[in-house]
Amino acid sequence: MSETSLRRLYRRNFLEYASYVIKDRAIPDVADGLKPVQRRILWSLFQMDDGRFNKVANVIGHCMQYHPHGDRSIGDALVSLANRGFFIERQGNFGNIFTGDEASAARYIECRLTDLARENLFNRRITDFVPSYDGRNQEPVLLPAKLPVLLLLGAEGIAVGMSTKILTHNFQEVLQAQIACLKGQEFQLFPDFPQGGRIDVSDYDDGQGRVRNRARIDVDGNKNLVIKELPWGTTTESVINSIELASKKGKVKIASIDDYTTDSVEINIRLSRGVTADEGIKRLYAHTECETTHSLKLVVIEDGNPADTTITEVLHYCTGRLIEILKLELKLEVSDCEEKLHWLTLEQIFIERRIYKQIEECDSLEKVRSTVKRGMKPFLEEQDIQMTDDDVERLLSLKIRRISRFDIESHRREMGDIRDSMEVALSHLRNIVGYAVDYLETLLEKYGKDYPRLTSIEDFSDIDVKEVAIRNLKAGFNTETGLIGTSIKGDRTFSVSEYDRFVFFLEDGTYRVIPVQDKYFIDGTVLYCGVLDRERVFTVVYRQKKTEIAYVKRFCVDSFILDKEYGFVPDGGGVIFFSAEEELKLDIWLQRKKRMRKRKEEVLLSDFKVTSDSAKGVQLCGKRIVSSIRGIPLDGEEEESLTPDNGDDADGDVDGNGEEAPPIDPGAETPESEGEEDDEEEGDDGRGPESGAVSPEDLIRKAGELRERSSETLRKLREPAGDEEEWTGDLFRD
Repeated sequence: MSETSLRRLYRRNFLEYASYVIKDRAIPDVADGLKPVQRRILWSLFQMDDGRFNKVANVIGHCMQYHPHGDRSIGDALVSLANRGFFIERQGNFGNIFTGDEASAARYIECRLTDLARENLFNRRITDFVPSYDGRNQEPVLLPAKLPVLLLLGAEGIAVGMSTKILTHNFQEVLQAQIACLKGQEFQLFPDFPQGGRIDVSDYDDGQGRVRNRARIDVDGNKNLVIKELPWGTTTESVINSIELASKKGKVKIASIDDYTTDSVEINIRLSRGVTADEGIKRLYAHTECETTHSLKLVVIEDGNPADTTITEVLHYCTGRLIEILKLELKLEVSDCEEKLHWLTLEQIFIERRIYKQIEECDSLEKVRSTVKRGMKPFLEEQDIQMTDDDVERLLSLKIRRISRFDIESHRREMGDIRDSMEVALSHLRNIVGYAVDYLETLLEKYGKDYPRLTSIEDFSDIDVKEVAIRNLKAGFNTETGLIGTSIKGDRTFSVSEYDRFVFFLEDGTYRVIPVQDKYFIDGTVLYCGVLDRERVFTVVYRQKKTEIAYVKRFCVDSFILDKEYGFVPDGGGVIFFSAEEELKLDIWLQRKKRMRKRKEEVLLSDFKVTSDSAKGVQLCGKRIVSSIRGIPLDGEEEESLTPDNGDDADGDVDGNGEEAPPIDPGAETPESEGEEDDEEEGDDGRGPESGAVSPEDLIRKAGELRERSSETLRKLREPAGDEEEWTGDLFRD
């Protein structure tokens, strides 16, 4: 075999396989809403139906003559279909959709069709058949379903290159939507689950978006939560496992959990001390299967081909199919009435006109037939009726008992009833839309009460996982080594969660945002390091490289790429001051110049607007050169540099070139001693941190020195005088 032939063989076989998986296994047909295995199960039940329950094992065996994939796949599909509750009535243990328990063995459980299925899914006369996989039987191509089965049952499947996920909908709402469709009115359909629960359909997007599904959690006292309904696709076991896993990770704090589920869900959760019911519910929704999200994809087989569609389009298609099926049934009814009238008319003429008397003398079958045709001909011509050879044979097969007991009046009443029925059917055909509406309203009245809505539609408030996360991790920052992380023990500690981020600012004017991790090395002199708060406002004062003019700006870190370096001052700019506090007053000392009358200024950080980290900022003190800056809390009693909060900052504010202001030298000369003009104004002594701002400790120390020098001077003065009076040597005390 050549390479070209082999490639052609693979291509053909793969396409056939893909087509088979798509059309005959995974994707449902929009016409009857069923996958092939479901269609074969229902058809087997219809063939076996005698009003009584059948063993599921017998149904599986009967279905195997149509389905080539074995009894296990048939049994699982039958149990799943029966648990939806629309078309199969159950008897026995079919499992528990709440706990996930499996059904009993097929030989122990029984099932049969529901009345809803018998009325709306089957009609042999309008069903097309094809040979089964082995050619021994005939199976339906599609069932003549009058209901949007696809929307009632939902579907989920994965095929070659495509998948589908359609959620279940409420019976009453689907039929009401069909009625609205027939009347040309607007409608909306939203999912409804057998397990109940709550859903947010704001992103449903007509079956092409997503649905958020939450458990129903009631509060029993201050510390007890009771889960009453589950999200679709979960079980009590899976929900409890997710809660226990979240508890082990420290995301949810619970003291105990108990499962009392039987025919209804009841999971009792006892919260730990210090956790409120509202906090517990939010964390359950954020970290466990108490909230799930269903992403939807509505792919169906439509007219033999895969199609991507919407809920509205499916409903319109099924409603149009309902009209066509009702038309076919009405036409068949009219045809049946016409056939019955035709026969009753022939029978009436044959008996009332005593045509049967004319065949008594005939000695052969051919003469009998010709005699009947000749005797019936004038009466048939009057009523414009055609008689076939089959009609003749049927007339000849009438029994003497039927002829002798023929009641003319009863016969005429029967013909009148048939004419009335035919007229009703014809009137329905003329007003097929109204007839379809009446049909759906009858179904609603008959079966609607059995299928109430179980899932409530609500508008969920978004739960920020980061906000409700418990900060159960300890991280540290070592200022000497520059290491930060959950495995580091440093002089700064942080309480963080796995969703938090670290941010650090360096003296070179750059910053980074990094995730919480075991260990990370920070290369550079750190101005600030802490847990990122997107609303926290940072303040920086920097000098321009060329002009040395100072600029101030306030900014937040609200958008970033992890571990990417960002600049918060222009290239070459030097940081004079940096702070993460908002309520500050800045004391600013300007560079000294001759004849300067005011060297110190004060500003409030709140006077400056918050901008972005890439903004240039606002010019500080005009074009005057700033010498140093000190930040003072508005509620502080003394002027001092800010120190970092315990556990939040790794460095505080800086002034000058990032170093603390030098201490006062009491013996150093002041600017006044150099002969410059007095710069004092409004209580300002004209000395900034670089010229020695006097602290209370310095004042006490200088007072003590002055006391000692004064006492020593006085003692020396009194010694030559020869005072005989004893003197202590302490001027201030004496």
